[in-house]
Amino acid sequence: MKNTKALWLFDLDDTLHDASHAIFPAINENMNAFMARTLGCSGVDVDAATVNATREGYWRRYGATLLGMVKHHQVRPEEFLRQAHHFDDLFSMIRAERGLINLLKQLPGRKILLTNAPHRYSKDVLRHLRLQRHFGKHISIESMHVHRQLRPKPSRHMLRQLIARERVTAGRCILVEDTIATLKAAKRVGMRTAWVTQYLNHNPGLIKRPSYVDVKLQSVRQLVRNVHRLR
Repeated sequence: MKNTKALWLFDLDDTLHDASHAIFPAINENMNAFMARTLGCSGVDVDAATVNATREGYWRRYGATLLGMVKHHQVRPEEFLRQAHHFDDLFSMIRAERGLINLLKQLPGRKILLTNAPHRYSKDVLRHLRLQRHFGKHISIESMHVHRQLRPKPSRHMLRQLIARERVTAGRCILVEDTIATLKAAKRVGMRTAWVTQYLNHNPGLIKRPSYVDVKLQSVRQLVRNVHRLR
């Protein structure tokens, strides 16, 4: 029997906290250094332009730089994630709004954290924000496999598998996310979508709501007053 209650799928970075402030710049620096070494030859790192072009190309082609590095350079996913998410003092880098605990308490239905970040990092961020007990499940990138192949967001195959595993109809799932590609994929499998724009680099007020976004929110805290628009 399928569950008829709402299932909330929450992204983490730039949705529940401001990763663009300090965390994403650090990840990009770590990732670039790792890629420069990996793409280099005879111990000589490749130049920054090559790294940037490769990273952006893999992002556009696969939806995640990690997939391109695994497919084309035989990189072990766990090593890539470990290197990219190495921080000297993670907790000092975390910025988030107040009121997130009350937000999660007020939303009706089950909640799952669905993040392309690795488990250790996302667990540490959740604990720092004191949100961990408000999520029934925590799905990190290491768990996003379909037929033994890594399929992180925005994979529609992974989203469909999640729906089947949770025994809920797609229309009862609500994805709360900052990334347009993932929202588009979620809409195509039948989910409801809420786009959080607060931490985007450009002025969120100037961005039009795409047709595959049901609700556009400047802040994730606006979800409670917009629940009726997601039913």
